Amino acid sequence: MLTIRNIAVVTVVPLVLAAAGAAHPHGLSRATATDWTQLHIALLPVFPLLTLGLLVPLWHRPRPDFAGFATAVAWVSAFTYAAFYTGLDAVAGIAAGTAVEHAAATASTGPIKHPLYDMGESLGQVGACALLVAVVATAVALFPQHGVRVIPGTVVLLAAGWSFTDSHIFWPRGVWTMLGFALGFALLTAGTRRSETVVRRT
Repeated sequence: MLTIRNIAVVTVVPLVLAAAGAAHPHGLSRATATDWTQLHIALLPVFPLLTLGLLVPLWHRPRPDFAGFATAVAWVSAFTYAAFYTGLDAVAGIAAGTAVEHAAATASTGPIKHPLYDMGESLGQVGACALLVAVVATAVALFPQHGVRVIPGTVVLLAAGWSFTDSHIFWPRGVWTMLGFALGFALLTAGTRRSETVVRRT
């Protein structure tokens, strides 16, 4: 039951983001500006929680060894992702949507939104790359105790993380990316729980 609960915890956020991606406007215009802004406001507290998929398997206090150091790197990288990807959501999502929504009717929206897109993209790239570092560090931290069981989830998460660097949650690839995160987090969590069960029984 604990494994099922943990899998539910680590998959709920990417599944919510996948659903949001399916409903995400395909572009920002005056007609979509309100929906664009409101969706990104709603997602503001959701994107940082994507790191739960890594933090749950790393829940224990770091040990004074290499695995403990990798755990600390994973935590710092997860925090970096949360901070910088929130910046993307705020700038390219909320700020750009608000600016376009309130732009003069005769104004061209391109010069208004593209600088915000560029700034948001820069922040998002830092966040997405930090998330990839967190995935690798998590695998390094978990491997000494759980062995090859962490590999399937790690491989899926690396593929999803690489796609995330330029897909955001936009349909279709961004949605599949979020589903990939859900699968990878589930595999990683299930693998670590099985290993802990074996250790307790021996």
